[in-house]
Amino acid sequence: MLNCTGYRVGTDMVLTEEMTLVERTMEAIRLRIAGRTLVPGAKLPSIRRFAEDMQVSKSTVVEAYDRLSAEGIIISRPGSGFYVAGQLAPLSLAEIGPKLDREVDPLWVSRQSLEAGGDFLKPGCGWMPASWMPETSIRKALRSLSRANDTILTEYGSPLGLSELRQFLARRAAGYGIDASPDQIILTGSGTQAIDQLCRFLLEPGHCVVVDDPCYFNFHALLRAHRAKVVSVPFTPNGPDIGAFEQALIEHKPKLYITNSGLHNPTGATLSPVVAHRVLKLAEQHNLTIIEDDIFADLEHEHAPRYAAFDGLERVVHIGSFSKTLSASVRCGYIIARPDWIDGLADLRIATSFGAGHFSAELVLSVLKDGSYRKHLDALKTKLADTMGTTAARLNKLGIKPWIEPRGGMFLWCELPQGVNASDLAQRALARDVILAPGSVFSITQSADNYIRFNAAQSQNPRIFGVLEDLLR
Repeated sequence: MLNCTGYRVGTDMVLTEEMTLVERTMEAIRLRIAGRTLVPGAKLPSIRRFAEDMQVSKSTVVEAYDRLSAEGIIISRPGSGFYVAGQLAPLSLAEIGPKLDREVDPLWVSRQSLEAGGDFLKPGCGWMPASWMPETSIRKALRSLSRANDTILTEYGSPLGLSELRQFLARRAAGYGIDASPDQIILTGSGTQAIDQLCRFLLEPGHCVVVDDPCYFNFHALLRAHRAKVVSVPFTPNGPDIGAFEQALIEHKPKLYITNSGLHNPTGATLSPVVAHRVLKLAEQHNLTIIEDDIFADLEHEHAPRYAAFDGLERVVHIGSFSKTLSASVRCGYIIARPDWIDGLADLRIATSFGAGHFSAELVLSVLKDGSYRKHLDALKTKLADTMGTTAARLNKLGIKPWIEPRGGMFLWCELPQGVNASDLAQRALARDVILAPGSVFSITQSADNYIRFNAAQSQNPRIFGVLEDLLR
C-alpha cells in the first residue's frame, strides 16, 4: 500500500491507524531512509514542510525528529537542520569499529601505496616492482589476443569463467594435492573479489569470523564492509595458536576462518602439517568453514601444506590469483570449492558482476601456457631469495630484527628496537616520501605496535635505510 506521503510501505514497516501521530511521522522518515529516498548525509525536510506533507502539527514533527535523533537515526546540526546519520551508510568503512588514526589505518596504507607518485619509495606495499614482472610475455599475449575473434574481444564470459583456464587451474591445484575438477572452479576478478564473493555467499551481518593476528590488513577492511564480527587468534611460525584457536571457536562460534596457509602475509610463516590437522579437526567439531587464500603459491620454493589438500574441499575453500607474479593490472582470480556450492556462487556472480572477465582470462591463460612463465618464476624466486638476505642484513644493522627467516615470498615481519612505535615511525617516514606498513594495521588487537612488514622486493633503494637510520636516532 501507499502511505500518506506517497511512499510504498514494505511488510516489515507499516503505517497503521493504531500509531500515534508522532509514531507515524517517525515511521515515515524510517521508510524514506530504508528506501534510499533519504540517503546517509541527506538533509531532512524542514519542520514546517514535513508538517504540511504529513498533515500534522509542527510540534508533532519536532517531537518525531527529537526521538529519531535520540535513536541515532538522524542528527541535528544547529542552525542548519536535521540530517540522516552518516554512520548508516553501507560502506562507510572508516566509521565502522574503533576509530583509528587515519594516517596509518589499513585503507590509508593501501590508498597511499596505490596513489603515491614516482618519488615515493614503497617498502610497505604488497606487490613486486614493475620491472620484475613478465612484461615481454604479457605483450606477446596481447598481440596474440589482438588477432582473436570478436567473442573474446567484446562479449561477456560465462559465469564460471573460461573453461580452458579452469582446466589448467585444476591441473595446477593437483600439484598441491588438491583434488578438484574444472567444474569446481569459478573465476573471479581478483583474489580480493573471491573473498568478497564468499563472504556474500556465507555470511550475514553480525556473523563472527576468525582471522590471524597479525593478518593481511585488507581482511580487516573487507570484513568490516560485510558487518562481520572479527575475532583474532595469535599466529605462530607454524600456524595459528591452537589453544587460542580452540578457545575462540568455543566462545564466539565463528562461521569462517580466513587465512594464508602457504606463505603467510605479513609474517612469511609456513603452515605445519601438525597444526593443519588440528585446525581441521577443530573446524569439523565446530562447523567452521575455512577460506584459504593462496595468492603467494607461485613464490614458494617447496610446497607447504594446504588445508584444502588435507580436507578434500569439504570445509575448506581455496582461492588465489596471479597479481603477485604475473600482473596486478590484469585482474583474474579464482575460487575452488565443493561441488554443491558452485551453482550458488555462479548465481551470485551474475547478480554482482554478471559474466566473467573473458579478455583477462584469455590473457592469463596465454601467459601461463607460455614456457617463459615458468622461467620467469624460477628467476623471480632466485631474485627474491637474494634480496631477502640483503634486506634482512641491512635491517639487522639498524636494530630491526626479522621475526623468522621465511622459506620464500617477499615479506619480512620485523621487530623494531625497544621503545620505537611503528605507527609513529610510519608517520614520520611518510614525510620523507617512504611508505611503511606498521604492525598495528595487521593486528585487530593492536598488539603489533613494535612490528613492521617490509617487502624485500621493494626495499632495494638505499635511501629507505638512510631514512630509517635518521628516524631511529
